[in-house]
Parts: sequence; structure tokens; C-alpha cells
Amino acid sequence: MPLYLNDEQTMLRESAQQFVSEAAPVSHMRALRDTNDTTGFSRDLWKQFAEMGFTGILIPESDGGLGLGHVEAGVVLEEIGRNLSPSPFLTTAVAAVAALNGTAQRERWFPGILSGETVAALAIDERAKHGDAIGMKAERSGNGFKLTGAKQFVAHGHVADLLIVAARTAGSPEDADGVTLFAVPKDAANLTADPQRLADASLAARMTFDGVAVDADAVIGEVDGGRAVLNALLGAGRTGAAAEMLGVGGGAMDMTVQYLKERKQFGTLIGSFQALQHRAAHLYSELEVARAAVLKAQQLLDAGDAKAHDAVSVAKAMAGMASTLAVQEGVQMHGGIGMTDEYDIGFYMKRGRVLAELFGDTNYHADALARASGY
Repeated sequence: MPLYLNDEQTMLRESAQQFVSEAAPVSHMRALRDTNDTTGFSRDLWKQFAEMGFTGILIPESDGGLGLGHVEAGVVLEEIGRNLSPSPFLTTAVAAVAALNGTAQRERWFPGILSGETVAALAIDERAKHGDAIGMKAERSGNGFKLTGAKQFVAHGHVADLLIVAARTAGSPEDADGVTLFAVPKDAANLTADPQRLADASLAARMTFDGVAVDADAVIGEVDGGRAVLNALLGAGRTGAAAEMLGVGGGAMDMTVQYLKERKQFGTLIGSFQALQHRAAHLYSELEVARAAVLKAQQLLDAGDAKAHDAVSVAKAMAGMASTLAVQEGVQMHGGIGMTDEYDIGFYMKRGRVLAELFGDTNYHADALARASGY
């Protein structure tokens, strides 16, 4: 039992570990890729997540959820990462729930998330790299708004039932204020999605809003005051992505260590070579340091601590570096076969790369921390 988890969290971990490894192992992801699945995940599996109670981890008990925290959500995400399981859990049950929690919109969307009927997508980014600028226009029109602009890298955007959209109701793209978040249903008129395959075979869409009309009830939080809601969404999403990267890194490391114990070179197990032992030990240490950073961010988010923002950036950056090391060492220590499609280790590298970019890569968060410290 990991010392950093209490008894209830350990039980959740064991439950998630068994469920995900059996219902959605790497072979599940490979099958979706090989059949050119156009959804990007299994809707039936998403409903099974709901039946397990996982979709309600962050939803308060008063709204029908489990009322747990980011530590518990991270437990599930780590198993998703370890098995490379295609799932809208991160965008829907973590980031979207964090944005909707405490707002009037939760009454409309939480029941569907709890039942596994609703999938949410996050229409935040507008440029090739994640950033803070938001230029999409939200202009008042009648009793509501019209959204005009484009978003990129919207995971599950082409099949989502709910889009959480960050748009500008005042000011210029670089301004912190003047941002409003909207809950946009999938059947909104003048909304188009162009899904694209990413490196890990998942799908993300380029979304175009050509005067998409929404009523005033679509506003999440306050008009012009959406930055607080957006920060809650990003804090949850970044920490969740970091936890999933721990799973990706851990899965790659486990696979590599097992290979070191089985592969012989010149009649000798390669795991007996001291140079490879040193590299494996170094990798283990880096992953554990990243795990500590992620756990700290989760705990501070759960406590509502003012220091959580910086801790989240530390977690996302460190998890990115550690998981990148894990997949690179994994492919290299497998040798030439590590580059072939037959072996799963390459899938870990591809998923790790996509997660590293999601919600800001290591350089983005290192820069944010430096700027916050006055550099």
C-alpha cells in the first residue's frame, strides 16, 4: 500500500487498477486505432466508468456525486495513463466538473456526467501552443450572445455533448479580465468541427464558431468574470494531466524493467548490466519526485489553498519531464524493436507527448513560475 494514500484511497486505487486493466488495456486502444474508430473512445466503456462511480468523484454529494477530491481523481487518471485507455474522463469528470461546480449550469449537466451519457470538451486554445490569450468574440445579441472565432486542440470536440468555451466579452486577447465561459450544447447552429488524428491516434477537433447563438443561461459564472472559472478548469485539468502522465511514465517503466529481466544479450540478461541498472534507478527516482509534486498540487487544490496555482505548474512541468524520460529510456532500452508497432512501448511515447502539450508543456509552466517570481 502506498504510504501517501489512506485506506479509502487505496481501495479506490485497487478498484480502478482492476477495472481499467481489464476493461481498457493497451490492446483496447490499439483496436480503436486499427479500426480507424471515428469517435476516439468507447461510449459503452464511458458508461461503465459511470457505473463504477468514477464520473462522480469530483461532483459534490449534494449533487449526487461522491464528493471526493483531486487526489482520488488522480488515482483513476494514473490507471488510465498506465493502460493508455482512451477516455473523456480528464476533460469531462475532472476539468469540466471543476468549471461547472457551484454554478447554475451544474443542474443541467451533472446528471448526464454522473450517468455516463454526457461527454464534455474544452474549447480553450486558439493557437498552435497553449497560452493565456483568448480572442474569440462573444457579442451581446438579444437575450444572449453570439460566439465568433475558432478553437484548436479540442479533445473529443467532434462528439462532445457539451462544449465549455472561453470567449472574450471585453478587452483585448491578452487581458486577464473580460473573459466569459459558456456552456454550448453540441447541436448549436453555426458550429462546425474538423477532427484530426493526433500522434497517439486520439482525435482532437478544430472548432469554428460562425456566430453561434447562446442564451444568457449558457454563461458559466459571471459575464467578464470567467477567468476564475477558467483557472479552476485549468488547475484541475493540468493536475489531472500530470497524474495521467505519471501513469504513462510508470507503465513505460514497468514494461522496460520487465524487458530488462527477460532479454538476453550474448547469453546474459541485459538487466544485469550495471549501466542499465543505473538508468532504471535514475528513472524511478525522477518519477517519484514528480509523484510528490503532483500529490502536493492535488492536496492544495482540495484544500483550496492559495498556493495551489504555483504547485499545479510545478506538477505539470515535473510530470512532463519525468514521463518524457520514462518513454525515451523505455524505447532506447528496448533497442530497435522499441521503434516497431509490434511493441507497445512506442504508444507510451506518443501518449506522453500529447499529454505534455495539453494545458501547457514544461517550458510554458517553467516560464509561468519564473514570471510569477519576478524574472
